[in-house]
Amino acid sequence: MIRIGILGFAHGHIGAIAGQWREHPEYGVQPAYGWDHDAARAEKSCADHNVTRCETVQELLSKDIQAVIITSETDLHAELVEQAAAAGKDIILYKPMALTMSQADRIVRAVENSGVRFTMAWQMRTDPQNQKIREMIQTQELGKVCLYRRRHCLGTHTWANFENSWHASPKHNRDIFADDSSHPINMMQWIFGMPETVMCEMSTMVNPKVPNDNAVALFQYANGMIAEISCSFTCCASEITTEVYCEGGSIQQYFGDNPGARLPRVKDMPGLKWYREGDADWTDSGIPSPNAHSPRLGWQAKPLADFLAGGDVICSAQEGRDTLRLVLACYVSAREGRRVNVNDPKIYEI
Repeated sequence: MIRIGILGFAHGHIGAIAGQWREHPEYGVQPAYGWDHDAARAEKSCADHNVTRCETVQELLSKDIQAVIITSETDLHAELVEQAAAAGKDIILYKPMALTMSQADRIVRAVENSGVRFTMAWQMRTDPQNQKIREMIQTQELGKVCLYRRRHCLGTHTWANFENSWHASPKHNRDIFADDSSHPINMMQWIFGMPETVMCEMSTMVNPKVPNDNAVALFQYANGMIAEISCSFTCCASEITTEVYCEGGSIQQYFGDNPGARLPRVKDMPGLKWYREGDADWTDSGIPSPNAHSPRLGWQAKPLADFLAGGDVICSAQEGRDTLRLVLACYVSAREGRRVNVNDPKIYEI
């Protein structure tokens, strides 16, 4: 059994992940200790997760644990990774990686210099439908991809007091775009690698205390392919999530985010299907779509347990830094009204 410490309970997704570890002892992971800088949150969360509360990070790192999962506010990530790496603990870091490129560089250095095993946790990389999409694209089952589109939405404007949460805090998390656009941007990067340029528009449509609640980013790859990442965090309802247009057919995915998963749908409607030119009908992947978004969060638990047992890295520190680079390039583009190379030095100034 691998004993693990939880560093920070700010990100609510830890509940789904740790909950699955508790429900499935065969996964071989036992959350044992917890810490949070917020004393009230630490007390409640440690009780909820049945772990022993530690007063300090160093106290937790001194315990008989093999690894940590870091689910604190984003601005604490670099410091906590450095401390865990120095203590020789393997690390799971929740998204987004950091606020700035300099913080991301600190994380990469700490991992590389210590030799600890590290992965970022990204729910989209562990989703069976997304894995099928990636497989079909990489094997060119429908030929060359000409256009890729991922729509990723939340209805945060309907969530009580969201503007007062750390997710909307410039100090702790920059803003909602920096937080949640990292999901679909990381998925795009996972499938296609790094693009060359981005053009992005951002706007604040509902609550001025939750800036950049809508944005569209157009990434272009060396071969000319365009990838559109559309984010609306003022979305109440949706269905289609991913569209892939290939020279020999198309892939369509539905219900892949929170507004899409939670609402009623046409009975037996496939969540992932594709059409090959010349076929008589669409092909249903047969991979079910949950009726809520929460199961997708829990699906990370088994791949993360496999990582802790010596298995595959879900997303390396270097990849996580590249995702942040792409997210921050969107800000440069939106602020300056221009197409931005993803290696533009101004990304380090954001």
